[in-house]
Amino acid sequence: MSDSDNLRLSFEFFPPKTEQGRTKLAAAHQELAQCEPEFFSVTYGAGGSTRDNTLGSVKAIQAAGSSVAPHLSFGGDDDESMIALLNEYKDLGIDRIVALRGDMPSGMGGAYQMVYANQLIEFIRKHTGDHFHLEVAAYPEIHPEAKSFDSDIEFLKQKFDAGANSAITQYFYNADAYFYFIESCLEAGITQPIYPGIMPISNYHSLSRFSMNCGAEIPRWMHKRLEAFGDDQESIKAFGLDVITELSEVLLENDAPGLHIYTMNNAEPTMNLMNELGLLPGE
Repeated sequence: MSDSDNLRLSFEFFPPKTEQGRTKLAAAHQELAQCEPEFFSVTYGAGGSTRDNTLGSVKAIQAAGSSVAPHLSFGGDDDESMIALLNEYKDLGIDRIVALRGDMPSGMGGAYQMVYANQLIEFIRKHTGDHFHLEVAAYPEIHPEAKSFDSDIEFLKQKFDAGANSAITQYFYNADAYFYFIESCLEAGITQPIYPGIMPISNYHSLSRFSMNCGAEIPRWMHKRLEAFGDDQESIKAFGLDVITELSEVLLENDAPGLHIYTMNNAEPTMNLMNELGLLPGE
């Protein structure tokens, strides 16, 4: 396995909407902070619909002592609102942003600006210079709306050419997809680090639905195995842990620069993975 001292770990949260959710997130953060990730990221809803919740979660995580990277997309915001938000993050001491095109929200019609990620990066660089380390999204199994594999690589290159520093991938369960993608990126002149995204498996039905929406492939053998467990949640979790542990080991043994874990605001699966990988402090 790669030298663990040089691996970058990051964990992703979504902003809760209720007090109960905020309490759960605080507890998950407290536990996961033991793993000493480089940063926690906080997602941003379609059209910025979770903007205030994202900002609140970012402040809470930062106040608890962790580095945090808000996700950001234009959505329904105008230039002035976006500049104000960027300046607020700067004033808070935030120095990393995950810059995304964002999803098209329902019901916004003409109020929504489809600002592509490379345009957002250009905007951030124009108004804040090099203050922020900018992360972007990458898709080893191709973005659902991409015309072709090559065009998707070109879109990623445009993000880096605009000033992005590194990328985080959509989750996947086929290591070969990631390695082929990295090889293709290098051939296209992309040399910036691309961190694989890892999605723990704890609920088959929600994972299947989510994967269908975002274009992440669950291999047929995994589908069949998970289906066979039915409602046996403990077996699903044990199988899921084996799958993502082996996937993570293969990635790290073949020089992936780190891991970005989609925690779904639940500490246990990620802590179990860190334990299996020997990445808990003191190990």
